[in-house]
Amino acid sequence: MNSTIPKQFLELSGKPILIHTLEVFQQHILIDEITVVTNEASFSQVKLFVERYELNKVKQIVIGGKERQDSVYVGVVATNTDWIMVHDAVRAFITPEEISRLVEAGKGNHQAVTLAVPVKDTIKKVNRNGVVEETLKRDQLWSIQTPQLIHRALLLHAHEQASKQHVNATDDAMLIELLGEPVHVVEGEYTNIKVTTPDDIYLGEAILAKRQKGSV
Repeated sequence: MNSTIPKQFLELSGKPILIHTLEVFQQHILIDEITVVTNEASFSQVKLFVERYELNKVKQIVIGGKERQDSVYVGVVATNTDWIMVHDAVRAFITPEEISRLVEAGKGNHQAVTLAVPVKDTIKKVNRNGVVEETLKRDQLWSIQTPQLIHRALLLHAHEQASKQHVNATDDAMLIELLGEPVHVVEGEYTNIKVTTPDDIYLGEAILAKRQKGSV
């Protein structure tokens, strides 16, 4: 995204994306506390926003690491709860209902659960030369989202093992998979997008506008 402003600070409907995200968790009855992980350059801005929008469930703001995985680990260590829900700051359209479904799945003796949606497009495996090698079975493919709800002890162990083995995963569910532990999928919503491109901003504005009218 061609902007000097970090994505999480870009505004949607007059409010930073980060705040849209945090307010969903702030207002959810099943969320006890929030830990925000950020970089050193953004620390003061995050603190200012948390105070301005009176997000009293944010108990701590911590400085993360070089990679996403490092930052999640810092957040896990800093948080002393039995369960941890890891969420991308720029997935601002998560719904209270999705959060509730994750928690219910966790109560069902699942140690690791993630939101996901079935893929709509045909997915093909392509080699380095741009040639299709294989068409994957769409009925077995899901697009993984966040939040991902994982028991803290399991998540901490997964990160520690990954560090020892120099594994850099794209999400926390992958670290659980590498331990040989099951990750259960909870079907989410296609509106739970991650804001990464200018087009996502336009889509996000549309999602918010429709929700305000009660149609999404």
